[in-house]
Amino acid sequence: MRRVAIVAPEPALRESLVRIAEADCVEIDLAGDGGPEIRGPAATRLQRLRAEPAQPVLSEAAPDLDALEREGRTDLLAGEAQLEERLGSAVRHGAVAALAGWCPETEVGATAARIASAGGALVPLRTPRGVDPPTLLTGAGTSHPGYAATTVRRSFTPLVTTYGTVPYADLDPTMAAGIVYVVMFGLMFGDAGHGLLLVAIALLLRAGRPRRLAALRPLWPFVAGAGLAATVAGVAYGEFFGPTGVLPVLWLEPLEEPMRLLAAAVGLGAVLLAVAYAAGIVNRWREGGPAVALYATTGIAGAALYLGLAVIAGYVWLGQAAYGVVGAVIAVVGLGLAGVGLYATTAGGPGGAVQTGIQLFDAVVRIGSNVVSFARLAAFGLTHAALGAIVWDGTTALAGRGPVAVVAAVLVFLLGNALAFSLEALVAGVQALRLEFYELFSRLFEGEGRAFRPWHLPVEHIAGSATAAGPPATAEPVRRGPAREE
Repeated sequence: MRRVAIVAPEPALRESLVRIAEADCVEIDLAGDGGPEIRGPAATRLQRLRAEPAQPVLSEAAPDLDALEREGRTDLLAGEAQLEERLGSAVRHGAVAALAGWCPETEVGATAARIASAGGALVPLRTPRGVDPPTLLTGAGTSHPGYAATTVRRSFTPLVTTYGTVPYADLDPTMAAGIVYVVMFGLMFGDAGHGLLLVAIALLLRAGRPRRLAALRPLWPFVAGAGLAATVAGVAYGEFFGPTGVLPVLWLEPLEEPMRLLAAAVGLGAVLLAVAYAAGIVNRWREGGPAVALYATTGIAGAALYLGLAVIAGYVWLGQAAYGVVGAVIAVVGLGLAGVGLYATTAGGPGGAVQTGIQLFDAVVRIGSNVVSFARLAAFGLTHAALGAIVWDGTTALAGRGPVAVVAAVLVFLLGNALAFSLEALVAGVQALRLEFYELFSRLFEGEGRAFRPWHLPVEHIAGSATAAGPPATAEPVRRGPAREE
């Protein structure tokens, strides 16, 4: 993201801003005071009409505002009102006006060329010290071709944006978050039949069916990924609409080997937490430098504490005293570094020491609870398998008792699987989201950024009756606030 200034002579400023609005790649800073000081004639006329809000549209040429008001063109008046707001936010020196804003680095050249023919210029600036640029995640709801994302990436983006806006300095976790989510979902929803149903639903979404769910079409790769993960897990478990025997067990049978499944779930959680700590170290370093990364509980200090506790757990598991000693040393170093960082944020003195001790205790307990929390991957996997087994047992019990019982068995199989599919899809989806947000994202992010919001309005290039009705209304200029310095 690049800090830029839009500079133009007063006569060329309107046309330059119209081209900026059409380009959809510049976020313009507005005056901090706002309010009536920068309300222009278009905004006044729009308020006078008291009409339903319309989608703002900009006229390519300066329109006759009186004619727009007579014709009830609230769309063009709303567009002119937004333009007036930006004109009123400009810094002026003599006959030249300037506005500051942000533009993606890759779009600076093209945007500069776009407004150059109108008499304006897009000037790159240094980023002000202490100001974080806005964040633009690829595929985060923007339509400009310069920000195009792959279909898969775009479908995963809501996972991150639902949690919050990623700080500009931080790593973009979109793809990794999406992959981790579908893997965790698959482990809890492990049934090849149910997984293939999800894939079929994804293909229907891709085709725009049903029409009332057309807004969900961009999410079809996400749903398909979850379905494929569930299918793979179901093949590993030998589950196809329950323990029907259609598939052999390739890895383990959840109801027969629950402890093995539990160990695998906790082990996966431990690996994911280690990766989250590694990403957290990178983010803290990029946010505040090596000192912040060293002392943060989500940085090197927290990672050392986590590593030390993991080595101690290895000692408990294997009974090797060397692991216990090494783990204790690493954990103490991590606690010491974290303590220094936490104490520095307090008011100092005995109260600060007590607060730091409580926070360190919480950090240790939190690591243990977060690791154990991944046991839910096994717990809900077992629940799914148990529901499938109940439905299949009921089906087979009815199937051998005559024609009527066969019909009843089919109904039990269909309705039971429909219930299990709906219930478990909801539960697995929520639990995977919970693990991602609370166990993983809480280590990646310590703050929230600001989303990049470029100013974009459609431009009406064909002059309508209002535009052609007469000369532009220039008798009521936009009232401007005092001159400002960038």
